[in-house]
Amino acid sequence: MEPRRSLGWPILLGVVLIASIIALTVGWVLVSIAAALGSTNAAFYWAILGVGVALLVVVLAGVIVYLALTIKAIALSQRQSNFIDSVTHELKSPLASLQLSLQTITRRPLPPDQQADFHRFMLQDVERLDRLIDHLLDAAKTLHRRPAAGAVTEVLPVLRQVCAGVVQRYGVPTESIRFEDGTDAESLRVRGRSADVEIVFRNLIDNAVKYALPEPCVRVSTSAQRGRVTVTVADNGPGIPPGERQRVFRRFVRLGSELERSTQGTGLGLFLVRSLVRQMRGSVAVHAGPDGTGTLVAVDLPAAP
Repeated sequence: MEPRRSLGWPILLGVVLIASIIALTVGWVLVSIAAALGSTNAAFYWAILGVGVALLVVVLAGVIVYLALTIKAIALSQRQSNFIDSVTHELKSPLASLQLSLQTITRRPLPPDQQADFHRFMLQDVERLDRLIDHLLDAAKTLHRRPAAGAVTEVLPVLRQVCAGVVQRYGVPTESIRFEDGTDAESLRVRGRSADVEIVFRNLIDNAVKYALPEPCVRVSTSAQRGRVTVTVADNGPGIPPGERQRVFRRFVRLGSELERSTQGTGLGLFLVRSLVRQMRGSVAVHAGPDGTGTLVAVDLPAAP
């Protein structure tokens, strides 16, 4: 997770750097005065030299830390800008579609079949807005919620429910998502809230179908061994470059340009996945698909007794 950071640490670092620079300046002045007066006290020179070297090291370390903080701040600003672009697009598109449908219905009478089509399109736009709001609320709750102690969830019912919802949402055939389960359902129980488990696999399976359209082929497999439950989601989409497989879990990150993108999203889905999996003391990793194409995401969670 990436919690909000306090300003106390950068301010303290700045104060230490300023004090170190002042001390170095004062030490340099004292050495210059001693040299001008012809003092030959070797202990004094060695003491000033030792203190000066220590302060110089502190200043260099502080500059390096400040440089790292600046780079992180710039990267976060870019991701936030990317997020604003994506959310703006996600809000603008369904609102524009709703406005056009309402204007068409009110300006002239339409046959019943066309009215039914417009009502269906408007309902889809409202559902899209509702999903966007739920996504943002999930992200806000995840950042400020503590892990549930003692909660246990059965994985298979959640996976079936999520898959049914994704199939209905994108209007793809049921066989587009295939289960490869060779484990007793009773052993697939994990520690964590049912809602959290649903958010994790809903985002993963939704991404798998969304980026593999128009002919998605998603394989969901489960296994349990040595007190761990592993769920993998593989798709036939374009895949994620190796250098980007860790970055996609950061907040607001989406690959490519928001102005040229055709898929919906806010850059929060995989961030939610990683945050919730870590809260459940698990791990998540991205790999290439089994045949070298597409994406395979593996989620490893502790099994519940």
